[in-house]
Amino acid sequence: MDETTSKVKPIPSKWTKIRRRLGWMTLLALLAFTITGSLLLQYAPLPVGATMQSTQILDADGQVLATLQGGVNRQIVKLSNISPWLVKATLAVEDRRFYEHAGVDLHGLARAAWIDIRHMSKQEGASTLTQQLARNLYLSHARTWTRKLKEAWYAARLERAYSKDEILELYLNQIYYGHGAYGAEAASRLYFDKPAKELTLAESALLAGIPKGPRYYSPHLHLANSQARQHKVLQAMQDTDQITKEQAASAATQRLSIRPLPEEEDRSAPYFVDYVKKVALDQLGMDERIMNEEGLIIRTTLNAHMQEIAENTVKKGLQGGNPELQTALIAIDPRNGYIKAMVGGRNYRSNQFNRVFANTRQPGSSFKPIMYASALEKHSVTPATRYRSEPTYFYYDNDRKIYRPRNYNDHYFNGEISMRQAIATSDNIFAVNTIMQVGPESVISMARKLGIKAPLKSVPSLALGTFPVSPFEMASAFSVFANEGRRAEPIAITSIQDHNGKLLYEAHPHLVEVLSPALSYVTTKLMESVFDRGGTGHRVEHMLKRPVAGKTGTTDSDAWFVGYTPDLTTAVWVGYDRGRAITSSEAHRAAPIFAQFTQAALEGSPPLLFPVPEGAVSVNIDPTTGLLASPECPNSVLETFLAGTEPTETCSLHGSEKKGLEDSGEGTGHSLWSRFRRWVGR
Repeated sequence: MDETTSKVKPIPSKWTKIRRRLGWMTLLALLAFTITGSLLLQYAPLPVGATMQSTQILDADGQVLATLQGGVNRQIVKLSNISPWLVKATLAVEDRRFYEHAGVDLHGLARAAWIDIRHMSKQEGASTLTQQLARNLYLSHARTWTRKLKEAWYAARLERAYSKDEILELYLNQIYYGHGAYGAEAASRLYFDKPAKELTLAESALLAGIPKGPRYYSPHLHLANSQARQHKVLQAMQDTDQITKEQAASAATQRLSIRPLPEEEDRSAPYFVDYVKKVALDQLGMDERIMNEEGLIIRTTLNAHMQEIAENTVKKGLQGGNPELQTALIAIDPRNGYIKAMVGGRNYRSNQFNRVFANTRQPGSSFKPIMYASALEKHSVTPATRYRSEPTYFYYDNDRKIYRPRNYNDHYFNGEISMRQAIATSDNIFAVNTIMQVGPESVISMARKLGIKAPLKSVPSLALGTFPVSPFEMASAFSVFANEGRRAEPIAITSIQDHNGKLLYEAHPHLVEVLSPALSYVTTKLMESVFDRGGTGHRVEHMLKRPVAGKTGTTDSDAWFVGYTPDLTTAVWVGYDRGRAITSSEAHRAAPIFAQFTQAALEGSPPLLFPVPEGAVSVNIDPTTGLLASPECPNSVLETFLAGTEPTETCSLHGSEKKGLEDSGEGTGHSLWSRFRRWVGR
């Protein structure tokens, strides 16, 4: 008898049943999620598109200096009124598969990811044109995964709500093309002075390349970058068979007539406003679109009253001269680094170049206090040191090289002079003798401590300011002397808030002591003599009614005055952009601009004395010998030293000669009466 084998079904275990239930639940959840997502994509309303708001730049008192995008430059047009060349160029460079994807290009994402992996860096973007539109309409430009997910979602919603041509029309009316122009129509009229429907292939390729970086690819700011980007767009059009190789080559070589930017209305502190925008974009890393679209509030350090005085003083100071003569003025509060006023040239409309930051001008003798501070710090010289003022040969580089400096107009004292007299009269021989004692390397080290970053060479002529430094750096350096040796990095922006009041950035002034207070004070006391009789600043002494120190500087093509009070440091430069020679009368314009501005800017503020710190001592010395004055010395002067460097030997030159009752005032006598008149007014 045959035996029949029967199979018995195994009884499912407890865990098998649980796994099956979980599988069904997951499947149902995915199905529910899919149905819900589909319904939301189909019927959920899109949010209201973002309304672009003007960014405001405010002065220190909260008054508006400038409005960025004060009224958006946009003209809405139909897609049919936009050149087909611009449409093709935009699609070729921004989204080649626009008509194939549903808002998010999975093929493009995979390609971009593969390129990024190969290059081990972010080489490719993967946002579709629809995603870019969604970002501009509904989201910020923050680079986060949350924003990217929202961007993809809104892109999918846009694709459901609008046709492809409607999305393209929205995009071409929304995108930012730089210089305040939003949309193809506004951009076409801004750059080419024609409606968008009349754009040629070459013009369209240039415009299509700008949104990638409106500042970097602006033909007004970076023409070479703009042209390189245009060629890339033309190549993309050729690769996608939108144009032939011959058309691409012809458009690439076509000379375009780009319309000059329209002149801005006159506004206060235009050079400063440009600088604030540059700081926000380049130093603080703000996005240009955010700057122009998201209604930021940028608070600055500018004092509107001082700025008005600066602009008026510069205008008056250049009257009657050559119309090509230029100037720069920057004023800084040395106590915190706040920039209070800035004038970058005589006429912003005709030339926007900001000469405050021009590292092409030799500071001349205005650099000498930096060198003297280095020598005083090293005790290489003291205010009692004396050198002969006469034609001198200096040997350096192991005696292989010779340097023969000259004084202005070949004027020499032909005798020994003190450091005070050398600073007051700007004697070059004394200066080079000093740098030969301290060494150029020490001078460069001092300049770096004071914040000067310009290239400097270790040669004797460094003492005479032969290497270019900007007015900005000179004002910053002298602020250390004004602030008892403490350095504060110059600040233009105090805070940035978004349109909801959220704080995005806040400045925190940080003071660092780079010099001893005593060294700063001794250097300051020496620079006060520039305003004494015989000093290079004596002719403006009557304009100043408060304690002030400073230094003139004159080269063949530059005139400087850099000076300060305890509460304001100002650098003034006068010269020509192309470095042509200045006349004697032109060289004398810098000091009056400094004096008039300083006195008017601080009008109403009580005069402040430079505080006497520990480590500085004042003794009466005989100016002829540099020794301690005896009762018989006829013209003793009060001189200030770093403690321990003052002379200890008493002068015996004058025997029993009767001491004069007061300083004679000849040469660069340290006249207390002259100083008293200047500080309290006549």
